[in-house]
Parts: sequence; structure tokens; C-alpha cells
Amino acid sequence: QVQLVESGGGSVQAGGSLRLSCAASGYTVSDYCMGWFRQVPGKEREGVAISRRDGRVTVANALEGRVTISKDTAKNILYLNITNLKSADTAMYYCAGRARNLYYCTLDSSNFDYWGRGTQVAVSS
Repeated sequence: QVQLVESGGGSVQAGGSLRLSCAASGYTVSDYCMGWFRQVPGKEREGVAISRRDGRVTVANALEGRVTISKDTAKNILYLNITNLKSADTAMYYCAGRARNLYYCTLDSSNFDYWGRGTQVAVSS
């Protein structure tokens, strides 16, 4: 059974940084495209970044320069680092993984089959 468990969220002041973690079980992070998405109540889920099985990454245009996605294959964890946090970054952040080990993968949430429950990030100015 695949489980993705996010952690690392919290309350942060604007300008600060956070590292979110997604621990996977029943699933090998290096074998699949995985991503981070975020959602604010009343709005659609938004793609933040993805890391493909060949190591290539894509970050949402609006977040380039502030977001880094990475995998620790030894620990089987997906990370998301966000710097220079802004109030607009306040959201629930979700980790996601594909069920098929395809190289093609985009920031579209419909690409992903497995989801964590999310970790809340709140940025105060």
C-alpha cells in the first residue's frame, strides 16, 4: 500500500524559508515522477514543482528562483525547499506520485495517482 506523508509545514514570517518533506512507503521515490502541489480553500490545486524519474525537474514559472525540489533516494523522501516566503505562499501543500514509471510528466495534477494528506504553510507579514 502506497503512503505519502508530508511534514515540515508551519507558521513562518515573510522572507523566511521552509523545507517540506514527503516520506514515502510502499513506493520508491527514485522510480517515479513526484511533485508538490498547493491549494487554498476555494481555489484550484496549483502545481509547485515536479521531479521526474530521470532527475529533470520543473518548477512553476511564478515560483522559479524560490523553490527547489529534490529526492533523497537513500531515505526515500521527496523535499521541497521554499525561500523568501510570501503571504501568497500560504496554502496546504500536498505531495503526489505517479502510479506508472513514465518519463513524461507535467505539473498537471491529473498526472498523479497517489496523494498525501498535506501539510499547512502559513506565512505572516
